[in-house]
This record gives sequence, C-alpha cells and structure tokens, in this order.
Amino acid sequence: MAITVSLQALLEGKQVASSKLSSKLVDELMTEGLLIVDAHGSKKSYRARNIEALQQYLMDKDESYRVLEVNSASSRASMATKTGNSKLVTVRSCPGFPVNSYEPIECQLDNEPFSVNPMKGCFLFVTEWEKFTIPNDITVIGIENMENFRMIRQTREFIEKYLRAHGLPIKALFVSRYPQSTDLRKWLTSIPNHYLHFGDFDLAGIHIFLSEFQQYLGSSHSSFLIPEDIASRLKFGSSKRFNEQYNRYNGISSDIPELQELINLIMHYRKGYDQEGYINL
Repeated sequence: MAITVSLQALLEGKQVASSKLSSKLVDELMTEGLLIVDAHGSKKSYRARNIEALQQYLMDKDESYRVLEVNSASSRASMATKTGNSKLVTVRSCPGFPVNSYEPIECQLDNEPFSVNPMKGCFLFVTEWEKFTIPNDITVIGIENMENFRMIRQTREFIEKYLRAHGLPIKALFVSRYPQSTDLRKWLTSIPNHYLHFGDFDLAGIHIFLSEFQQYLGSSHSSFLIPEDIASRLKFGSSKRFNEQYNRYNGISSDIPELQELINLIMHYRKGYDQEGYINL
C-alpha cells in the first residue's frame, strides 16, 4: 500500500480534500466509520474521527502501513533495534481470519481433525486457511460487525429461523473478514459451501457484499441475509448513515431481486439499519 502525504495528514488530525484521497480507500474508511465528511457546496473534505483508531485499522489492514510511524532517523534506528532491520518487511505476520460457532463443528486442518467449538467469550483464528476444510453441510455466515461476531449466541434463534426459511443447512460456521485481507474470500471460493453475508442494512453494507464477495462467488454460491421485518426496522433507522453514504453509493443496484428490493427500501426510507439491532440482549 502506498503511503501518501494525504494519508499522513489524516493521521495528524488535518482535513484532506476528497480529490487528494483514493476513492477506494475513502469508501473503506467511511464504511468503517473512521472518517468524518465535511461538505462545502460541491466540494468535500475528510478528517479522522479517531486518529488512534484510524492508525490501528490501517496497521491491521496491511503491515506496510506501519512505516507511517517511522518518520525520522531515530525512529528508524528504533525499528531496527526491535526488528533487526531498518526496512520493515512487508510479509504479513498473521494471515487468515477468525472463526466462531455456537455448537461443535468437526473440521480438518492440514488433514488432521480440528473441532471448532470455542467457549462463550472467545473465538478461534485460522492462520493456515489453505489447509482448513469444513463439512459440506455447513452454512458459512460472514459477520461484518465484530460485536455481532462475538455475540453469535445472542442471535442463534434469529439465524436458525432464517436458515430454515431459506432452505440452507442449519449448522453454521461464522467467519469475519478482519483483519481485512483477501484470505477469507479466497477460502470461500475454494469450498462448495453456501456463503451467507450478514452485514449492515445500508448502501455501504450492500456494496461490501457485492464488491468483496458476490462478484467472486456468484449468486448461486452466496446471498445477503435480509430479515423479513427489515422494512419496519428501516423506518426507525439512521438518516445520518444514509446521508453520509448516498453520494458515493446512490447508483448501487443488483440483479438479485431480493437484494434490489432491499436497496429500494433503503432509498424509499432514506435510512440505514445496523445489524447489531438483531442481537438479543
């Protein structure tokens, strides 16, 4: 990843014009709630909502971003002392993705038995994902928000009801795309299991599914979780979230009828709804 002057400015708490930032990176950071947009007529600028959170997100996304911390000879010397090399090696130290379940799932890792059965309050992280295999009769559910990922037991009744209604295997393995990389997507394309995407019910959430998953997996191999009561929930959703996303995603569409209907509902109510609303506290 390129380290730009504009990105450094954001990390220093400065405002940066939209024309100075990569639109793809802006999409990402806005989706994660890491940027605040300031509109001045037709012109926009961005600033970090929380500098530490932005820096941590970038470092988790790609270790090459850690050179943002190395700005002087003294800091390079410090890095050399810690790593043995003043040039930070950009090999990822922790590939893979988190997995979770609310019941035991007997999988395999490097052709050895591997049970995914984390206790409440924790989850597992699969690093050698190329050697990770699961039974065919499992629905893989991607959870966008970490709060939902941690609290899957509080959504079990809702999830199982949805899977039954849509004819999908009831037993579920939950996965997360954090830290962001293509590992999860590559793994999903290598297995026959159906992928169900559980994200926020807003334009950015749909964009993530379409651009990061559906275009690679196909509509027969993937779907977007759309609750039957989403229309009534959108009525009381967030207008602010919709307004922040509208200019960037207002042209979004899908050839999947159910997903296009959700897009139409979001446009009609001009609101978005967070997936955390489905956690049964």
